[in-house]
Amino acid sequence: MADKRILTPDEVLQLVPQQPPFRFIDEILEMDDEHILASYRWDPASDFYRGHFPDNPVTPGVIMIESMAQCGMVPLALYLTYKEFGESEAQKFQTIFTECDVEFTGMARPGDRVLTLTKRVYWRRKKLKADVEMKLEDGTVICAGQLAGIGVMK
Repeated sequence: MADKRILTPDEVLQLVPQQPPFRFIDEILEMDDEHILASYRWDPASDFYRGHFPDNPVTPGVIMIESMAQCGMVPLALYLTYKEFGESEAQKFQTIFTECDVEFTGMARPGDRVLTLTKRVYWRRKKLKADVEMKLEDGTVICAGQLAGIGVMK
């Protein structure tokens, strides 16, 4: 196909479908066929901090998992789909989250910047499984595990 190409990190970031206030990826720092490294700074004004927890705000684990998917699974799947199938085919699909096995070893607070490293375990038939790790800027791992997603027709 003539429209197959390798996307830049900025092009992939523009294609990530999640948008504010439910977007938890700021920048793609590295990307290739095997991995992606992305960052996000937790916005202290995010509404979920009002109730989780009012006197000691902590980023909810489910939101951290969503950020791991947005920082790793979605952009890496977009990158691989465009490269393998081309733009016209890739635009027909959206990656949905299918599996999660994550262990939490720390927490993220309002204003913390996190780095999420995603390493491909396999990519086949538009399904991506990956090892994912989220760290604070100081290198402290706060959660890690495996996520998977699959491309489905829009």
